[in-house]
Amino acid sequence: MVIYTVRPGDSVYSISKRYGVSAGDIISSNALDSDGSLVVGQALVIPVESVSHTVEAGESLSKIAKMYETTAEAIQMANPQIPDANFIRAGQVLTIPVTLEMLGEAEVNGYALPTIGDSTLKRTLPGLTYLSVFSYEVRPDGSLTSVDDTGIVAAARRQNVAPIMSVTNIRPEGGFSGEIAHAVLSDPEVGNILLDNIAGALGGKDKYYGLNIDFEYIYPQDRENYNAFLKRAVEELHPLGYKVFTSLAPKISAEQPGLLYQAHDYKAHGSLADRVILMTYEWGYTYGPARPVAPLNLVEQVLKYAVTAIPPQKILMGIPNYGYDWTLPFVRGTAARSLSNNGAVELAKKVGARIMFDEEAQSPHFNYYSQDGKQHKVWFEDARSIRAKLELAHRYGLAGVSYWTVNTFFPQNWAVLNSTFKVKKLL
Repeated sequence: MVIYTVRPGDSVYSISKRYGVSAGDIISSNALDSDGSLVVGQALVIPVESVSHTVEAGESLSKIAKMYETTAEAIQMANPQIPDANFIRAGQVLTIPVTLEMLGEAEVNGYALPTIGDSTLKRTLPGLTYLSVFSYEVRPDGSLTSVDDTGIVAAARRQNVAPIMSVTNIRPEGGFSGEIAHAVLSDPEVGNILLDNIAGALGGKDKYYGLNIDFEYIYPQDRENYNAFLKRAVEELHPLGYKVFTSLAPKISAEQPGLLYQAHDYKAHGSLADRVILMTYEWGYTYGPARPVAPLNLVEQVLKYAVTAIPPQKILMGIPNYGYDWTLPFVRGTAARSLSNNGAVELAKKVGARIMFDEEAQSPHFNYYSQDGKQHKVWFEDARSIRAKLELAHRYGLAGVSYWTVNTFFPQNWAVLNSTFKVKKLL
């Protein structure tokens, strides 16, 4: 598989001819409209391993390499019959290596709301190690809300995907609550009631494989209480055969200030939990200014600190499966509109925008003006940004990655993932 960036004058037909694949395969691999219309700057995945190229008069290896988004060195290595890169002749047939390099095996987690569509779930499960069902909500007395998870858990197990039960401190009206967390973390008796209820909801070895604790915006004074609760959870659930995961905010230092960060103790969680999911996204968020959702340079800052406190083989790095559309200039209190990655490209096509790619953030983006004359900025993910994130996870020796969320099917992601890693299966 190759990742190709659409250039001015390209069409699905011209790209298919260049790479020797059918236009239909390109359309289906990228969820394009049936007419195959494209956006300049759009990333496409092309389902091909290598290409045969007949050299035309005046072409050089560097020119051919640029055409296929590879390097002259890679072409020469694939064609030992070329003794000198400076001497190729018209009519000569070259093998152009275009496929992505496989980087090994990795674990892949996907968060899913029970509302996920059957078709989306069916197409997603082959690419997952874990499916984290989001979420059982904790109440101040240690009770849990119920979740209609029977169907989604059974579907996961049929595809050898390990179901993970997620518990959160989300209020009934929405939003994470430090007060709810404090009620269950500061009182050992309430904490024990919660653990009993969790053990019951896990449902035995035929239901859930493990637990994901996702407590956010915890009061700083509850940091040690949270560590103690996690220790009790591990001590109680491990003997029952369950794994314990936690989700942590994206910190760059141990004592990073801020309500989101202070009670998340990387070293303690890394010591106690079986897997730690780093929520490396939301730099650009609904109520903030226009920014990449998960800029690679800032994600890497988190990893640089994380691997000093948590064994890398326990870390799953978060990847967002969405983008945002902001109105400019940013006014505090206004909200960006969430949109899918496919939806972002469709919007660019509709408004006639050209998609750009930020090299530092390794993220695609574009600007446009809406009908009311207001300027907009859109940041999202595409095949290029996904590949960059997967390579980063590999470079730091992580266990794998975790997607928030898999409720929207993004075909490019799974094509890139399966061309980068062999997805580990535990069941």
